[in-house]
Amino acid sequence: MTSLAIATALAPAAVDAAIRTSALTKVYGSRRVVDRADLVVPRGSISGFVGPNGAGKTTTLRMLLGLVRPTEGGGEVLGGSLDEPRGYLPRVGSLIEGPAFYPTLSGRSNLRVLATLGGFAKARVEEVLEIVELRDRAGDHYRTYSLGMKQRLGVAAALLPQPELLVLDEPTNGLDPGGIIETRALLRRFREQGMTVFVSSHLLSELEQVADWLVLIDKGRLAYQGPIGDLVDRSKATLLVAGESAADLEVIAAVARRLGHGATVVDSHVRIDDASVAAELNRAAMNAGVTLTELTVQRASLEESFLAVTGGLQS
Repeated sequence: MTSLAIATALAPAAVDAAIRTSALTKVYGSRRVVDRADLVVPRGSISGFVGPNGAGKTTTLRMLLGLVRPTEGGGEVLGGSLDEPRGYLPRVGSLIEGPAFYPTLSGRSNLRVLATLGGFAKARVEEVLEIVELRDRAGDHYRTYSLGMKQRLGVAAALLPQPELLVLDEPTNGLDPGGIIETRALLRRFREQGMTVFVSSHLLSELEQVADWLVLIDKGRLAYQGPIGDLVDRSKATLLVAGESAADLEVIAAVARRLGHGATVVDSHVRIDDASVAAELNRAAMNAGVTLTELTVQRASLEESFLAVTGGLQS
């Protein structure tokens, strides 16, 4: 797809960006919550925004949406300056820190109120209810909704302006596995329609399946940004090896160590710390009288790569 090709081929400075910041900083008292962040979010992409708790993600999103003023630095959203958010906010939809609706109104009535306040066509209410699959419960009071339904109604509200950029903070919060899969499909559909999606999430395994680009901050500072696959590729792949019998495992491990690589026997396999040794290991094992029955390369997951970058902190 175009956005992924752009993100993979170009350095961040050359990317056609929906969001670009320069030395974006927010200070509260003596605490630098966001520290000189140069963020890039490619147009037409699904970009994940991750970091440990307290890393500055929500503060960054609030600055992008004009809810908090930067202490230093600046940037652009959809070509408009952060100093003038009213210039770009009509083209942005957002769901930050959970949706807020009138509990005694129905889901449909809540959206109609927002449509009236925002000057959106009333017909758009039914369209977004259909998109998030809430038409069947649209007439029920908001207070009767499950947490997952409330999240979906929040996404519906964010879609009312038919945005070019959709900013979502934990959109899968409270969803069951089926709802998470539906949300994943929904985000892909938005991307196919040319929308840019910037999504903060703790579910790194979900981002790995749907995102093109990743922005990772730690202690307010940018720790990584770029194609999501590049971060995973930074972690060295390991090798899982098996022989014809359990007795072969210690022989395989000894052969790997003689070749200068770490090797650990794990259940019915030997885990070797460098996948590039596969061919050499196969030859050496054969010379030692062992036939290998399995050689499997294991690459790090996004979660493992994230923990490596952030020093093991949990997101």
